[in-house]
Amino acid sequence: MWIRAAVTKARGAPFAIERVELEACKPDEILVRVKAVGICHTDEAAQMQHLPVPLPAVLGHEGAGVVEAVGAAVTECEPGDHVVMTYASCGKCGPCVGGRPYACEKMGALNFMGVMPDGTRRLKLGGKALASFFSQSSFATHCVVKARNAVKVDDDLDFGLVAPFGCGVQTGAGIVLNCLKPPFGSSIAVFGCGTVGMCAIMAARIAGCEKIIAVGGNPRSLALAAELGATHTVNRKETDDLAAAIRKITGYGADYAIDTSGAEPMLRAGLDSLNYLGTLVMAGAGSTVTLDAGFAAKTVRGVSEGHSVPKAFIPKLLDYYRAGRFPVDRLIRYYPFEEINAAFAASHRGDAIKAVLRVED
Repeated sequence: MWIRAAVTKARGAPFAIERVELEACKPDEILVRVKAVGICHTDEAAQMQHLPVPLPAVLGHEGAGVVEAVGAAVTECEPGDHVVMTYASCGKCGPCVGGRPYACEKMGALNFMGVMPDGTRRLKLGGKALASFFSQSSFATHCVVKARNAVKVDDDLDFGLVAPFGCGVQTGAGIVLNCLKPPFGSSIAVFGCGTVGMCAIMAARIAGCEKIIAVGGNPRSLALAAELGATHTVNRKETDDLAAAIRKITGYGADYAIDTSGAEPMLRAGLDSLNYLGTLVMAGAGSTVTLDAGFAAKTVRGVSEGHSVPKAFIPKLLDYYRAGRFPVDRLIRYYPFEEINAAFAASHRGDAIKAVLRVED
């Protein structure tokens, strides 16, 4: 079938909306008419080739829409269902079978190597194959995805609201609720007030953290963080020693720190802000930090998709949203699909915490 898709043709090049050919879904796949798709830092990392995604490609991995067709082997959804599409996992390896799809042994290949799980490419431009992204490629009017990587959602929920749950939202909230599981009354510092950071802050409030410290450089974002659950805010542009500021707030050092930037100065500040037994989660792409004798008994750990099992965790987060405890709608700014380049620019500047494209076929 013929669709419209935003094609990334070369490193750093603007997105070009083109008429693209999409092959039909296979037995364990579904065809989705995309209604909205979030823009994530990972899309920008692929566009700029900080991730080794083959180009040209159709990016996009926070898609939401309506199921139009299902493969012969699909039983968990049917045409007309509303779904959020999320990261790809094989469903067959040890971690997947053990209920940990976020640790799938084929995670890199399925999400970043430009092919679908069966090793094929399903998109063509001018007769030439295009690479896929997250086995989804939802910067398009339609996409094909494995049914196991689509989560059914209630029909009354706005597609633009639910789309970011596929990656950024579940990652930020999952770091807190699935990975750290902070006890009631603990302290946590969150470095970065983008989607992942803001969702971590909201999740920390749900978890009952006593001190929730938002660290960022945008006064508007810091003000919103305070409204969403941060008990304290620290402007990194106005603070000479971030770790000292956090230790002053907590009295001894934070129990937990989350860095969403991947920048070594922020990672170092996060590590130094912890108490003797504190834990730092590195959630930014390409994160590296130098350890030294001051490491003490601290823990440094990575994270994959918030250690989320999407079919269970996304509905739970949506329950929190309906209950008024997880107001993710406060983060979203909408753009027409045709304004994808403007939306990316706004995200890069920090003018939009979460830019979401409205897609109309």
